[in-house]
Amino acid sequence: MQTEHKKNNVVLDIGDRPAPLQWFGLSLQHLFAMFGSTVLVPILVGLNPGIAILSSGIGTIIYILMTKGKIPAYLGSSFAFIVAMQALMKTQGYPAIAQGSIAVGVVYLIVALIISKIGSAWIDKVLPPIVVGPVVMVIGLSLAGSAANDAMMNNSHYDIKFFIVALITLGLTVFFNMFLKGFLSLIPILLGIVGGYLVAVLFGLVDFAPVMQAAWFALPAFEVPFVNYQPGFYWGAILGMAPIAFVTMTEHMGHIMVLDQLTGRDFFKDPGLHRTLSGDGLASIVAGFIGGPPVTSYGENIGVLAITKVHSVFVIIGAAVLAVVFGFVGKLSALIMSIPSPVIGGISFLLFGVIAANGLRILIDNKIDFDQKRNLMIAATILVIGIGGAYLQLGQFQLTGVALATLLGIVLNLILPKQARNED
Repeated sequence: MQTEHKKNNVVLDIGDRPAPLQWFGLSLQHLFAMFGSTVLVPILVGLNPGIAILSSGIGTIIYILMTKGKIPAYLGSSFAFIVAMQALMKTQGYPAIAQGSIAVGVVYLIVALIISKIGSAWIDKVLPPIVVGPVVMVIGLSLAGSAANDAMMNNSHYDIKFFIVALITLGLTVFFNMFLKGFLSLIPILLGIVGGYLVAVLFGLVDFAPVMQAAWFALPAFEVPFVNYQPGFYWGAILGMAPIAFVTMTEHMGHIMVLDQLTGRDFFKDPGLHRTLSGDGLASIVAGFIGGPPVTSYGENIGVLAITKVHSVFVIIGAAVLAVVFGFVGKLSALIMSIPSPVIGGISFLLFGVIAANGLRILIDNKIDFDQKRNLMIAATILVIGIGGAYLQLGQFQLTGVALATLLGIVLNLILPKQARNED
């Protein structure tokens, strides 16, 4: 397998350990890539962004331990729970969110236990390439609106300066990808963010006041039960957040599909879906015990893997360790938080697009025949529902676009005949 990866121009395979200086740069790149989305969730909910960074680092380390160091995945704050967490924050505060986050983790662990008993052979049947390819495309393209919003909008108003900075950031990152050699060719995302940040400074979009005011050492805003608050039972939080876990599980499997494609592995079999779900679940439980939101695997970091062809799990561990350290270094956290949204938007254009392109690659590599109506029907349904953001709302339970598209794709694949009657 190692030889095969090298033939596919993989720079660092999963088990490869980079040199120290290279290691730091590659890990910092991953940290910057996930930063915008990871801190956006707590900002929208009213939680402390610093603790979200810390819990993402701890959660990632837990995940890597649970998956035996075989999957290069970074975990960040989950967007799926924002609406539920916002409502809980206004009524019962963080203790309720914490209990909901722990309940989400428990659901993951229960499902993981069931899968460990019955196996995961069914995955190949319900998730063939005709379903996986369009779902992976949806995962990337459904985030396109978020990238565009970051790139253009300044407090809900279109800002041409924002868009110019985003386009320059995108242009720089493309240039770095295409023309740099050696070590610098491995960190085009980091260089793109740094370049975009400097351009944003020239455009007057960076506020350095929080950086100057921040202390060098700052204890994260922990919310620990029996220490910072007396926990109770919040059934509304449990019933409101736990069912959403089934939605994020679908997205989780989608990310695993992308990683399978990128690395040439089958992570559903080794280390097994039960381990990937257990890692995700335990990470959310720990986040709930220290003050963070539920966590999940991140498309931004998968995009970095795809662009750089650096799949080393050691790089992901390095990013997680840096996240934990930055959680205690006030000025570093403040500096990262000062990265303006158009810089993140410009980078995201490329990261999310690469994910979508990998979905197309799955269809091409498996020679999916779109002259067959069956394949056309499945792909069309997944793409439009997923990218369009259609969702199913039942009371407090919401099946998001990606999850709904995946579910419908699976159902159509199972019930549609191999050929339409007029194709016989």
